[in-house]
Amino acid sequence: MNNSNLTCRIIGFGTHVPERILTNADFTKTLDTSDEWIVTRTGISKRHVAAAGVTTSDLALPAARQALSDAGIDAEDLTHILFATCTPDAQCPISACGLADKLGIKGAAAIDFNVGCCGFVNGLALTRGMLHADPGAKILLVAAERLTTRINMTDRATAVLFGDGAGAFVVTAAIEKPGAPRKGIRIVDVVLHSDGSLGELLTVHGGGSIHPYQLGDAVGTEYFLYMNGREVFKYAVRYMAQTSAEILERNGLTVADVDLVIPHQANQRIIEAVAKRLEAPAERVFSVVADYGNTSAASIPLALGDARKQGLIKPGIRMLLPVFGGGFTWGAALLEVD
Repeated sequence: MNNSNLTCRIIGFGTHVPERILTNADFTKTLDTSDEWIVTRTGISKRHVAAAGVTTSDLALPAARQALSDAGIDAEDLTHILFATCTPDAQCPISACGLADKLGIKGAAAIDFNVGCCGFVNGLALTRGMLHADPGAKILLVAAERLTTRINMTDRATAVLFGDGAGAFVVTAAIEKPGAPRKGIRIVDVVLHSDGSLGELLTVHGGGSIHPYQLGDAVGTEYFLYMNGREVFKYAVRYMAQTSAEILERNGLTVADVDLVIPHQANQRIIEAVAKRLEAPAERVFSVVADYGNTSAASIPLALGDARKQGLIKPGIRMLLPVFGGGFTWGAALLEVD
């Protein structure tokens, strides 16, 4: 098949966060901090935290059901489930298989992948590649995190930053025909980069081959997220701005052609710094970090969900999604709404 006119589109999506909310005031009871300290440095006011026993695929299930309903297809129609997460249900079996079972389906290809906070944008690139190989595929792209299981709640530097949540997207492809009706959000382009020499800026070593389990070992700080906040800030701002400029230039666009910039929701200071470097008007930069905190791979999906609820995702708009994450990884996606 000639795929030169093939376009890939998000035709349905859903989001989900746990009911329990952890506010800044809650942290003042256990940490040497204050609401003012947290808001000033991060812009975060609250975050959602899953109950004990809730897994990452449990969080993904309501989002997946919403996405399928939004797309108007049944779970049995799915050919692939791609699951972006750095907090899987288990080392094995993979979370994508667990989600498939909860959806009541068998036979779909199931893949977990971990690119940290870049998971959703990397997932868009993966879905595009799969759809060009198999244009008839119907792919469920999930980005879900149970990050609070990997956070040291006694570490003020990281405890206040992270929350739990999930997003799910049905992505399909079609051959463009002049005058034919179009539906969904078109994936125009994706740019991805990495630099492994910066890997130690953001880590969870415990349990991997760097720091393997030994029977009877105590659980130490190596099993929880470590972040060099100052250095992460510096590289995140630089690389998200650079990759945004790159993807715009190679598509013949400028920031003025973008209606909505939705960066990875790490913290408000990073979002504002990226916007400043891009010279993007504040009213075109969308942030929900105050309500969710940093939900890693789920952060842009949750922001997209809120943007749609607010009526901002409408036909004709163009969206820029810059991201960064552990690895060190960064990238950007360019989307257009039909």
